[in-house]
Formats: sequence, C-alpha cells, structure tokens
Amino acid sequence: SYYFRSLMSKLSIPVEQKIMLLIISHGKEAIDILNACHSGPTGGHYGANYTAKKVFDSGFYWPSIYKDAFELVKRCDLCQRQGKVSQKDEMPHNFIQICKNFDVWGIDFMGPFPSSKGNKYILVVVDYLSKWVEAKALPTNDARVVVKFLKSLFSRFGTPKAIISDRGTHFCNDQFSRVMAKYKVTHRLSTTYHPQTSGQVEVTNRGLKRILERTVGENRA
Repeated sequence: SYYFRSLMSKLSIPVEQKIMLLIISHGKEAIDILNACHSGPTGGHYGANYTAKKVFDSGFYWPSIYKDAFELVKRCDLCQRQGKVSQKDEMPHNFIQICKNFDVWGIDFMGPFPSSKGNKYILVVVDYLSKWVEAKALPTNDARVVVKFLKSLFSRFGTPKAIISDRGTHFCNDQFSRVMAKYKVTHRLSTTYHPQTSGQVEVTNRGLKRILERTVGENRA
C-alpha cells in the first residue's frame, strides 16, 4: 500500500512482499471453504475461532465468517460425538468477535531503532478481522503522536468500536482517554489471560522487526 511504501521509504527499507485477502460473497463458496478448513484433509476439526483463522490464513474473508464458523462447528457430527463443542465454542458476545472490517484495531510501538531521517520509532496498528496493517515512522513515542496518528486513521477508515493496546504510558494517559471519549471508542488493554487481544500486532511487529534488523545489518556491513 501507499502507506507501507512511504514508511519503508522513510526508514530506507525495501518493500518485498504484499499480502492479499480475497473477499468473497457469502454463499456456497464460503461454506465450501469453511468445510475444507474445518474437516478437510488438513482441517483437524478445530473450534470455530481457529477454523476462521485458517480461512484468513488461506486468504479468504466474508462479513459473516465468525457466525458461519460457529454454526458449522455446532453442526459437525464428529465434533458433537467427540464432545468437542463446549461453552467456549458458543458464539461469544465478546467485543473482539466483530464481523466488520476496521471495527477493532490493535496498536503498539516498535523501537527505538537507530535514527533514520529523525525517526526512531514505528507506530503499528492492525485491524483484527482483515489483518490490514497501517504503520508510521515517528521521532518520538508519546501520547501526542499517537493521538495525531489515530485521528488520521479514523478519517480514512471510519471510527472503530474498540482500540486494543498494552499498558504503555503512551496509550494510558489523559490525552489518549479524551480522544477515545470524544469519538466514543472503547479502549481495551491486552492481558496475559487473553493473548488473542495483542497477538495480531505482535505478529506484525515481528515481521517488520525482521525486515528492519536485516536492513540495518546490511547498512552496517
């Protein structure tokens, strides 16, 4: 995307890969994909959340994917016979299980890195459903730059329902809280008891970090 090319340009990093997500219509094709990911040769008859994740990892998405995955697992004869369907497999009312893109973003900082054009940090946000990533190179990691970044994000993708972050002071402060209240966005803190609340950003950060470390190493050589 333009934003990734711009980011990598600011940090002198070549963009080598693009991730595509095929959005399909809900219907027989969607159910066939779900069945393949749940009960196909490599399916494993996992629960609804993991089945939906396997669909994402295969490069597909449709708006009702979580609902369809939960219904599929509940109807699966083998899962029923083996007693795999428990309370945790019921359709949750948890705010994370949103079926619309850009409703829930995870946010985190990377860095500090060796200064490049005055920038030492990268602020990363990841949409929990589509896995869409936005990132920006920044000179500091304080509340002011976070708020400015989020306002830009909201103007381009719409106001989300929730933002998930760690307990860093750049996210847990009065300035951040006022913006969340102004836009009526729920701020949730990731915890060790719910690793899925921070996993998306961590995976993205690891990928970006590998690129950065490789590039910095080449520049020093």
